[in-house]
Amino acid sequence: MWIKRLGRALAHVPEFTFRRQFSGRIVNGGSCIEVLPDSGSSTLTFPGVWLRDNCRCSTCFHDSSQSRRLDWDKFDTNIQALALHTDESKQQLQITWSDKHKSNYDLKWLKQRSFNASNRRSYLDDFYRPRTRHWAGEEFQQIAAKYNYEQVMQEDAVLQQWLQSLAVYGVALLRGAPLDEGVVRRLAERVGFIRRTTYGEEFIVQAKPGAQNFAYLSEPLPLHTDLPYYEYKPSVNILHCVVQTESKGGSNLLVDAFHIADRLRSEYPEDFERLQRIQVDWNDIGSEDGREFHNIWRAPVICVDAEGQYTRINHSVPQRDSHFTVPIEQVQPWYESYARFVRLARSDAHAFKTQPGDVLTFNNIRLLHGRTGYDDTEQNSRYIVGAYLDWDIIYSRLRVLKKKKAEQITK
Repeated sequence: MWIKRLGRALAHVPEFTFRRQFSGRIVNGGSCIEVLPDSGSSTLTFPGVWLRDNCRCSTCFHDSSQSRRLDWDKFDTNIQALALHTDESKQQLQITWSDKHKSNYDLKWLKQRSFNASNRRSYLDDFYRPRTRHWAGEEFQQIAAKYNYEQVMQEDAVLQQWLQSLAVYGVALLRGAPLDEGVVRRLAERVGFIRRTTYGEEFIVQAKPGAQNFAYLSEPLPLHTDLPYYEYKPSVNILHCVVQTESKGGSNLLVDAFHIADRLRSEYPEDFERLQRIQVDWNDIGSEDGREFHNIWRAPVICVDAEGQYTRINHSVPQRDSHFTVPIEQVQPWYESYARFVRLARSDAHAFKTQPGDVLTFNNIRLLHGRTGYDDTEQNSRYIVGAYLDWDIIYSRLRVLKKKKAEQITK
């Protein structure tokens, strides 16, 4: 009896409060499972069909390739949970299914995949793809993070910071790079690998006689996104300044086109609607290294997903085809809307001049970039080496870095 009395007494003392072990139960006729991690946590609810689809046993899942082995020709989407058991020592949930299969799930694994709204939002905004932060030109100095090139190349923590800045703000500047043409390749390979285009892997931006690309002139370069005529566009621009012109010109121009789209959506909704609906024929005709090309891709200026979030901006006043394959009554209104977009972008552009050793990196499917004109002579030249990275490769690298950092913290 004294043991029972002691237990009741200790239950009223805070430091002796006993936490309930994690538990689970079958609900909704076997179609859902509720899990209570402990008495201080909220209940987590999981659809049975999702749990059965994600069984981690060797029969259902190939661990080294992280791939399902389930035969979906025979998969029962109306699967029911018949029995449930929790193992406190292993922190595991075991379920017996109506197809006679048994599955085990680690509690930590389940928590990470909770269907509650805050967990889903956190996963999408941080791990899947960091939530973008849009900015006006006047904010550029506050949002444009600067990193040391050698630290990015040597330290994973700084590499992660750089890639996170690119994902959130769309721009970051690396300083202190050596003045050789291999910098952009080494930087790209630190992340993954270079994206090859019509213009090769690395490309040189300098004034050239008989230039096949508008960027290879010393004239002012209008704001644009690179290669809007590609269905799968290069995602991130890497521009390494090796030699900078001493003339007044040659300044970079950058605009967050997502911010301009925000303004259109809010202040000029009819223009926004046209620019995200009407398809434009973007094109590029020419030759490079003896290879002729004729690239065309049809896409609106502002691209959005099913949730209304921006996926990319396409913009290049010079590189639109003379074909405009839309109903004739849409032509004049589109020109008026596009002119407003261009004026808003130009008025918001931030101008700055990179110096030898600077590596400017920015999101090519979000930011518009351009350049002021400059005088080009043998004594006063400008020499920029460029390359591209793709977001698929960047996001992959960023997730690997975040996962490794999290594992180090939990050790």
